[in-house]
Amino acid sequence: MNGSIYLLLWSFLIWSFLGWCAGVAVASLRRRTFVNTGFLDLPLCPVYGTAAVLFSIFLSDLKDHLFFLFLGGAVIAACLTFFTGFLLERIFRRKWWDFTRRRFQFEGYISVPLLALWGLLAVLSVRVGDPLLARLSALIPRHLGWIILAVCYGLTGLDLALSLGSMLQLRHGLRRLSGLEEDFQELSARIGNAITRRVQRRLLRAYPELDRRSIARAQREVEDDGGVFAKGCCFHKLVWLFAIAAFLGDVIETLFCKATMGEWMSRSSVVWGPFSVVWGLGAVMLTAALYKYKDKSDGVIFLAGTVLGGAYEYMCSVFTELVFGAVFWDYSHLPFNLGGRINLLYCFFWGIAAVVWLKLLYPPLSRLIERIPRRAGRAGTWVLLAFLVLDMAVSSLALVRYVQRQTQPDAPRNAVTAVLDRRFPDSRMARVYPKAQLADGRPAAPDT
Repeated sequence: MNGSIYLLLWSFLIWSFLGWCAGVAVASLRRRTFVNTGFLDLPLCPVYGTAAVLFSIFLSDLKDHLFFLFLGGAVIAACLTFFTGFLLERIFRRKWWDFTRRRFQFEGYISVPLLALWGLLAVLSVRVGDPLLARLSALIPRHLGWIILAVCYGLTGLDLALSLGSMLQLRHGLRRLSGLEEDFQELSARIGNAITRRVQRRLLRAYPELDRRSIARAQREVEDDGGVFAKGCCFHKLVWLFAIAAFLGDVIETLFCKATMGEWMSRSSVVWGPFSVVWGLGAVMLTAALYKYKDKSDGVIFLAGTVLGGAYEYMCSVFTELVFGAVFWDYSHLPFNLGGRINLLYCFFWGIAAVVWLKLLYPPLSRLIERIPRRAGRAGTWVLLAFLVLDMAVSSLALVRYVQRQTQPDAPRNAVTAVLDRRFPDSRMARVYPKAQLADGRPAAPDT
């Protein structure tokens, strides 16, 4: 399943539709009237489709391990719902759903009972939905199937553009409100045409908690940062933390290899600079997820770090194998491992790292970042982000070509691969990724 883009595209559409049906049914029962609870006008709820695709990609190896399949589905759903809710809150300055009144919840974005339901959906999706979808899609001629997909995704893209445009216009209009009592109809008249007004009205009907008073109040609270650069856990601080943690992670791993194996070895994830992307993303994940709990006990942070770190490392292992065709670590020789991708001991290391990061490293780094002049800091954020994105993009292309040279030496060349072959030959890539292995277990570095 995870090897077929065609099936994944169908999976996204079908599960998005089924999720929309479920959401509408629940909302209709509660409000006793039909309400389109989706973000789009089309009968699609993309979060369900995205979850089904992620389940298929990352959890197919666990289909015979029901407990870990259930747990993996809950973890993926937790990450997806958290970051979706966080993103929408950054745009609207208001939560689109709020579970703060429930006993077992996290930041109002995640509810433990709903995560249990997501875990069951992961089991259903991987063990039943994916095989059934493969059989049903085989009944449709492939060329006709691609045409249907093209039409559906074209309409979805248009719908998404209209909805995003309406949302951004609504936010812009809210910023221009001079008082809380200004009439919303005047705002609608300024915002745009009939299409955007209709979409905005539908969104406010579907999510009545998005009232203008709470949006404006929350926005003023967020924007009142006292002139300090990157105050709290914000986008700018996370970018700087990613770069710092990626650098420190590379240094730590390099020193560890020297101490344990007696040799200097590159542990960088990219071709330009000493940066370990896994460490950088891990620091961002721990900071974003546990920032408001940084004052909790070490035991709570250790347990959260163990679970989050293990899930994160497992998904990184699957992602790199699928995208690059290479394996960068294998724990099959260690006890209590899961498919060689993670093991219990290293999950405990993630828990320890979470405690060390939040209790010892994050506070001084946070204060250091906040001392950066505001104008220089904001400009530096975008320069740093542009460099890191470019570095990771070039590194990905170079790594894919590196693996291709080992597995398909006769593959056709073009202008891009010619540049990659010249700038990043096997000798250089072997120095950057000395421990990389092909997916079949062979070392990626050619024999010399």
